[in-house]
Amino acid sequence: MNNYITIDGGTTNIRLSLIKDNNIIKTIRFSIGAKTSINGNSELKKAVKESIQKLLLEFGLTEKDITAVLASGMITSEYGLHEVKHIIAPAGIKELHNSMQKVVLNDISAIPFYFISGVIIRGDLPENTDMMRGEETEIMGLTDNYGFDYAYLLPGSHSKLITLDNLGRINSCKTMLTGEMISALSGNTILKGTVDLSTDSYDTEYLIRGYESCIKYGINETLFKTRVLKNIFGISVAESYSYFLGTVLANEIETVKKCGKNGVVIGGKGALKNPMAELINNKTDLKVITIPDNITDNCTAKGAVKIFEY
Repeated sequence: MNNYITIDGGTTNIRLSLIKDNNIIKTIRFSIGAKTSINGNSELKKAVKESIQKLLLEFGLTEKDITAVLASGMITSEYGLHEVKHIIAPAGIKELHNSMQKVVLNDISAIPFYFISGVIIRGDLPENTDMMRGEETEIMGLTDNYGFDYAYLLPGSHSKLITLDNLGRINSCKTMLTGEMISALSGNTILKGTVDLSTDSYDTEYLIRGYESCIKYGINETLFKTRVLKNIFGISVAESYSYFLGTVLANEIETVKKCGKNGVVIGGKGALKNPMAELINNKTDLKVITIPDNITDNCTAKGAVKIFEY
């Protein structure tokens, strides 16, 4: 059996996983992502080097025991460790395998790194052009369980709605700044004292009310109504958060309606996954499958190994 270290590099966070005998043994997470490396990647390099050494030491391994470091996501961008160009859709496991780049980063480790390309959907207009880094690897780790007949909704800093053709190749993508919008609006506007992101539950009625108001009156007006509802009508913290969330998610749910599939598989963490599923169940006829957190946590690492071993 081959042993691997996988790196899933996002906009705000990085995950390194040790895979031994086809099992994920341990994952290390740290809050360094593409945002951190805009002005240089020295901090990222240091964190990756230290994390690899920590994994090897903890499990009594040497660099020679690891076949490869498999890297995907924003760590393959100009703000990562090594930039690789996107490949053009339709792109599946064969195309992703063939486009991997092998690089030795001696200032980090003697283990060879294999960087997995992102995917670009090339259209003739901005409206039908999009791109991804990392989600292509995540999708490859999910399709064994759910197949090609569903749209895949992957919430995060940049939420993705992805579809595949009948050969399992990524053929469409819609990106929305959902996570970043939630963070920016709740932390840097008049809503800062209105929306509490630490709330661990949502209210279905106010989630739907926020969605419906946004569809009717638009996001700008509806967002301010969150403050009106809290300050004048005295709604609770959970209700205020839910109304805000329904407003921000409205456009994304409308996009899901047009996915062209009969169902949608939703990944990500519960904070966005569960409210999204609630809205889709209430406002569409699509079949909804929510992926358990333990599968979501592991699918990118498993997808990276699947691509490498193809």
